[in-house]
Amino acid sequence: MNDTTFDALANEHRRTLLVDLLDENPQEVVVELSAGDDAGELKANHRRGIEMYHTHLPKLDDYGFIQWDRDTHEVTKGPRFEELRPLLECMVEHAKNQPV
Repeated sequence: MNDTTFDALANEHRRTLLVDLLDENPQEVVVELSAGDDAGELKANHRRGIEMYHTHLPKLDDYGFIQWDRDTHEVTKGPRFEELRPLLECMVEHAKNQPV
């Protein structure tokens, strides 16, 4: 393991995407907007979408953990994804064992 591994997992949105890729490959990246009228929630969703497209996806792609097709918005496991698998599976198992 190296610093890129920990950096990739340091952000909640990156972790969620990587965990989702454990079972699903490929995955389309879509920012879901709330159907409600809460302007604050819409603004937060918009900001998360911008962060995904301009920070998180490029970073994970550069590290080789994902492959991101900017034209189709499709994300697939990258050549280094298997390096993360044990940590991701451990995180999923730990989350299952947490009291609700």
